[in-house]
Amino acid sequence: MRSDESDEQIEQGVQGGHTSSRGTNQSGVKLYNERLVLSLIRSGGSLSKVDVARISGLSVQTTTVIMNQLESDGLLLRGEPQRGRIGQPSVPMQLNPEGAFSIGAKIGRRTAEIVLMDFVGAVRQIRKTSYAHAEPEDILGFFSDSVEAITGGMTRHQFSRICGVGIAAPTEIWHWGEETGTPPHIVDAWREFDLQQAAEQAFDWPVHIYNDATAACASELTFGGGRAFQDFFYIFSAALVGGGLVLDGSLYPGRRGFAGAIGSLPVPPKGAGRDHGWLLQHASVARLERMIRDEGDAAIARWQGEDRWSTLGAVLDRWIEEASDSLAYAVASVVSVIDFEAVVIDGAFPAEIRRRIVADTAEKFTRLNPSGVAPVEIREGSIGSDARVMGAASLPLLAEYARDRNILFN
Repeated sequence: MRSDESDEQIEQGVQGGHTSSRGTNQSGVKLYNERLVLSLIRSGGSLSKVDVARISGLSVQTTTVIMNQLESDGLLLRGEPQRGRIGQPSVPMQLNPEGAFSIGAKIGRRTAEIVLMDFVGAVRQIRKTSYAHAEPEDILGFFSDSVEAITGGMTRHQFSRICGVGIAAPTEIWHWGEETGTPPHIVDAWREFDLQQAAEQAFDWPVHIYNDATAACASELTFGGGRAFQDFFYIFSAALVGGGLVLDGSLYPGRRGFAGAIGSLPVPPKGAGRDHGWLLQHASVARLERMIRDEGDAAIARWQGEDRWSTLGAVLDRWIEEASDSLAYAVASVVSVIDFEAVVIDGAFPAEIRRRIVADTAEKFTRLNPSGVAPVEIREGSIGSDARVMGAASLPLLAEYARDRNILFN
């Protein structure tokens, strides 16, 4: 291919019958190539046919056929022609926001959320609820009512473009009932509840369920600052603490979906004569809630107020001190196993609180002076509380349109 050959010239050649397709008549290869093209455009934002051919290694004729078909299917849009080269202008193409939609749902131990996401990852609608403790039937009712409300405002065409429902929920949500103060009867209800089956019966679309912290990690990788790294470890603090791994640019959920279960990491004891604890017992929002209860009714009233984080004062300072102590040890542990480029810390708290936690954790990690490990950047996550539900909403889109549906977020 000559460097001055334009998209229009390539397309004319294809229309004239001069094609050399590399196996795209075979449905499996054709499907993979279509997903490859979509993934490249999602990463690049806007690419011409020449650009896609150069990056993918596909022939220019094959690339043109695929991109024309994706445009016809409503998944791609043509941009403004780019002039400045010899020959005809190059025409960049980008994802069509209306090309597909997905529904994402997050089940937390204190809150639940549901969103409608378009093909480029923009949240069109979001609904939230909070509770003292999550009960299965109440959560399912909230999801059903929310989906009806969200989809009720869609056009018939938009509704036909919904490709599935993604759900982010704690793996084995019935665990750690004592740490979260969950009553035994609710723990038992979750233990006996089949979330996958209930969701498939409630919705008419394919259902994808993932661990909530892993979904949050996927959201950071897909939409946040995690795109800057090939390898990073992700820590998310909410009612409990979880995490995720990104290796070679892809989310790694583990053989059975438990990779990144950082909340169960042992951390040093807090005081002489005490046994070690778990990270989630020191760095979770549930730990902060227990500290607030110990302060008495006045502290509880402030915590339940509208500006609850800004009014906590000394108890918040003590929690950040304890959380960052434990997180520094956790960072030292994970980087001694894999030399991650970065450790990303996010959570269900305001950006200012996150900033303080990350700064204190980084300073304490430096003080630990771990020998024999590669330098690592400890940085803030970029999405915050919505990371889990955005990751959930990504699941159907990526299962349907990613280049390898077996390796999400590749």
